[in-house]
Amino acid sequence: MSETEKNQSHSQSRRNFLRNSGIAVGGVILGGAVGSLIGMKPNSTETSKPIESHPMADYSEAMLFFTRKEDFDTLAAATEVIFPEDENGPGAIGLGAAFYIDKQLASPWGQNVDDYRRGPFKDGKIPLLRRDIYLQGIRKINDVSKTRYEKAFHQLKEEEQIQILQEFESGKIEMVHASSAEFFALLKQTTIEGCFCDPLYGGNKNLGGWKMKEFPGAYMTHVDVIESKTFVNKEPKSLSNHH
Repeated sequence: MSETEKNQSHSQSRRNFLRNSGIAVGGVILGGAVGSLIGMKPNSTETSKPIESHPMADYSEAMLFFTRKEDFDTLAAATEVIFPEDENGPGAIGLGAAFYIDKQLASPWGQNVDDYRRGPFKDGKIPLLRRDIYLQGIRKINDVSKTRYEKAFHQLKEEEQIQILQEFESGKIEMVHASSAEFFALLKQTTIEGCFCDPLYGGNKNLGGWKMKEFPGAYMTHVDVIESKTFVNKEPKSLSNHH
């Protein structure tokens, strides 16, 4: 066999291999599912197992700072006393305010990293970090509850919870290196923040706080309604909608 005949035979064998193996279609190298369809009869079907879908975990409701569930349950119950559910919409628990607070305490804010913390200090006492004030205050709430009612704070009736928090607000409860009034002010501030913050920060679940206020949220522009003569109620948007 001549050299030319050998080359033609080799080329023909290669084309037959590519065509029969299904990895060349229209000059494009393919494989897998597309390749397996080459050479199938018109009435034949390819059976395959359906891909199983699993719901994605919601890590927005994961504790980052609190390590004891009892502490977190106490916090959640206290936030609900401050911002309770009513006919207008969800309360602090439904809006995820406790998860917002947990994330803030785990952040640099909870460690007062932006505060000037060099002496001299008033009465020679080094001020506590926000996270330390919070943890001491939450556990103190539970201690008072168990001492007075022999129940955890989140198990008390609403009027009993209110009475305890009022004593914290007025500074009547003794705490170490911080006043109970200072703690309550921090608790109240962060609870309101958690109910009305952008959901990107862990609170205002399902934009419930903004819906109650008819607040549109993070729109980049309102040029479409700026000349409207009547109030336009827009569906709220989070910053995460622009990612």
